[in-house]
Amino acid sequence: MTQHSQKTPPSELASATPEIQAARIIEALTGIRFGSVEITVHEGRIVQIERREKFRPQAAS
Repeated sequence: MTQHSQKTPPSELASATPEIQAARIIEALTGIRFGSVEITVHEGRIVQIERREKFRPQAAS
């Protein structure tokens, strides 16, 4: 199993509007088949969105 991770820079998100933050969360969720999206909040503000996607090799038949 392979795992790929992407993080959004904290300074970019802390100053973004709620609409831009929501769009970034949707963008992080788009296309994931297996994995997770983690949202980090400090003092009521989203400071980081982390996307982890897992790739599972197909079994040979």
